[in-house]
Amino acid sequence: MRTKIDYGIDLGTTNSAIARIENGKPVIKKSDTLKDTIPSCVSVNKKKNVLSGDAAFNALKLDKTRALKTLKSEDHNAYIEFKRTMGTDIKYPSSNMAKDFSSEELSAEILMKLKSFITDEAVKSIVITVPAKFTMVQKDATVKAGKLAGFEHIELLQEPIAASMAYGLDAENKDGIWLVYDFGGGTFDAALIKVEEGIMKVVDTEGDNWLGGKNLDEAILDQIILPYIESNFSFKNTLSVTNQKEVLRNSVKYFAEECKIQMSFMDKHNILTDLGDLPIEDEEGEELTLDIDVTQDSLEVAVAPIFQKSIDICKDLLKRNNLKGSQLTTVLLVGGPTYSPILRKMLKEQITDKINTSIDPMTSVAYGAALFASTISVSEEVMEQSRDTTKLQLEIKHEATTVEEEEMVNIKILKEKTEGTVPDKVFADVVRGDKAWSSGKKQISEKATLVDVQLNSGASNTFEIILYDEQGNKLECQPNSFNILQGINPGQATLPYHIALEITDRIQEKDLLTAIKGLEKNQTLPATGVTYGLKTQKDIRPGMVNDEIIIPIYQGGYDAEGTTAIHSTHINDVKVNGEDLPSLLPAGSDVEITLKVDRSEQMTVSIFFPYLSHTEQQTVEIIQGKSVSKEWLEKEINKARKTAKRLQGENNSKEVEKIIGNINEISEKLDNKGGGDSGKLEVQDNLLKELRALDKLDSETEWPKVEKELKENFYELEGLLNKVKSNGDEGDLKMEAIDAHMQEFRVKIEQIIKDKSVIHAKELIEEIDSLDFNIRDVLAGPQMDISMINNINSNFSNINWKDNSKARTLLNQAIQSINNGNVSNLRPILIQILEVMDRDDAEKLTGKLTR
Repeated sequence: MRTKIDYGIDLGTTNSAIARIENGKPVIKKSDTLKDTIPSCVSVNKKKNVLSGDAAFNALKLDKTRALKTLKSEDHNAYIEFKRTMGTDIKYPSSNMAKDFSSEELSAEILMKLKSFITDEAVKSIVITVPAKFTMVQKDATVKAGKLAGFEHIELLQEPIAASMAYGLDAENKDGIWLVYDFGGGTFDAALIKVEEGIMKVVDTEGDNWLGGKNLDEAILDQIILPYIESNFSFKNTLSVTNQKEVLRNSVKYFAEECKIQMSFMDKHNILTDLGDLPIEDEEGEELTLDIDVTQDSLEVAVAPIFQKSIDICKDLLKRNNLKGSQLTTVLLVGGPTYSPILRKMLKEQITDKINTSIDPMTSVAYGAALFASTISVSEEVMEQSRDTTKLQLEIKHEATTVEEEEMVNIKILKEKTEGTVPDKVFADVVRGDKAWSSGKKQISEKATLVDVQLNSGASNTFEIILYDEQGNKLECQPNSFNILQGINPGQATLPYHIALEITDRIQEKDLLTAIKGLEKNQTLPATGVTYGLKTQKDIRPGMVNDEIIIPIYQGGYDAEGTTAIHSTHINDVKVNGEDLPSLLPAGSDVEITLKVDRSEQMTVSIFFPYLSHTEQQTVEIIQGKSVSKEWLEKEINKARKTAKRLQGENNSKEVEKIIGNINEISEKLDNKGGGDSGKLEVQDNLLKELRALDKLDSETEWPKVEKELKENFYELEGLLNKVKSNGDEGDLKMEAIDAHMQEFRVKIEQIIKDKSVIHAKELIEEIDSLDFNIRDVLAGPQMDISMINNINSNFSNINWKDNSKARTLLNQAIQSINNGNVSNLRPILIQILEVMDRDDAEKLTGKLTR
């Protein structure tokens, strides 16, 4: 019985692998074709048999080639690159099976195929790796795929961390800063990892879920193979029809992939086909054949721009962490494309020459995943299923990883879980796997016995437990072994994105993404975040299901803070309605939100209402992403162009020009490859990135006006206070507290101007104006509030109201209070009236912004 998971799977976009711990070492388990990896490909034949791996990939190639005969996409029955649509509602139809497959179902087939390579035991627990930039939605989909594949306990691990563990175990230098450069088949990840005496900490991550080996294949296809076909054959009409061109591209894509692989190890490659390999004739009746000589120079022209995108991501990652390439201890290469000499030359020229090639880029992630799995205990549920209670049951506790050379292990007998009689005296001998060390016999019991074990450096140490009774007879026990990983400690997982709320910013009148304090990007997991200062916008009546508070939760990167929330990944909405509350919750009531995220990024939320002294707790369910149409994308691209052109008129900066160029590229990509689901998702993600950049620039163009308003309002308030002091009119004003506020304002203004923060400037303007309003109110007495309410009542029909009915109800309350002579409660009502008034109208009436 394994007490640790011990199994790791690299579930890749194009290739996948499985590894397990054997005698303390990770071992890649060979496929049914005796390979280290299998293609992440699934097909269904006419007998409704589901094929995975090499057999499915061969079927895929045949399907693509057969389609050339008619230049029409045949019925779909073979699938690849479905990892790119994980977490969405996109389906893959199968005519042979007469059903649609989800990405999770297809991924489950790959996982089951990998699991089938293990024939000597049942595998119920697994570590599955995911790209560092996978969102919670994509990770949740990966877990669902694992469940469909029959795994009962699933742990996720970021691919760069897995690769760094594979390298770090044998690394001579276990200190410094490592850059993991992970260029996979469909995704790119870069991770900065700080290592001190073998203890690893993820500093920061960045990446692109739409950048990988697939993009290299397409570049070779579009810049080498298709130009050859256009120059040597007559396919003008075919290439002018989008669907027919796509069929032709798909049929020869295999040759682009083969060229990419061969050119990773050779100076030149000949793309060559025989007559009959490509069953299509051009418009002049000549059969299509390929005979293309590819050199490193011609290949570089095609693929260097793709690699450059990944290197630019690394440069940005280093820059935001105030690092230079020269400060890196090593760059770890992960993924098949990193064999490319073109890439390695570019990395050496632009990042550092400290390129590490000691680990196998193709299997290092699976290898590291197994190492990580050796440190994670099997869940109690799985453990109970595999117990053989006829054997003496033990509990073994120890650190799974350590940088020390000795470790303490606690062993005790679980008598209540053991059938039959347990001898009065039981002795244990703990023997290291290499037989070079043993503890000697030590008596153990139902109370924990401490055993000090000696470890081999830089290795996963396996220890066998041999039990004896008082007469020296061996006793069977379970578990009878354990592992301790010496020399590297992966530390805790970190958040790859901000966990954030969509909060209506009353100042900007926008729904903005606001990171929850404590759940910012790179926080160590598990983590807890708390948000204060939120208020309800309407009354929530008890028992009323239609009265509800909606709390939208999002994920967003560094570029997402303060941008429009819908431009980031929506996790779900947490809802609380009147049925959840014991009594009336008035509009304007405080709300405090506490969000807890565990190691697997599962979330629970607590919503506290101080007015009611009531807390609501919920588990946050992760919702599936929705597919989008090409028409919707075209519409959004046009809207983005208009925004960019407006900003260009206001601020003709290089940033705006760059965004306009990126939007044009996105539009071109939509025209060229936006017909497929994966292509549309890629376009959507890239477009959202540019929309976030436009949000940032839009705020920056406001800065000069906001800065002027901030200074003017502060100076006006300062002038008012100087006048009050010179005239000796302090009266009921608490001048000591006001002076403290003014000093705080000065400090904030200095920092805000330095940061050019529009949001914080507007927030401070609100605070300044609120203090100004309160000072004038104290000086004027209640007559000021009475005058303002009468003024609002006289001009009611000329004011732009957000909620006309609510405004009239509040105004009637205020007028009734005035008529009754009860003017002490006018101020709270007046503030509520101003809250439902258009911002400009409020400023005209009060002379100040009061919200």
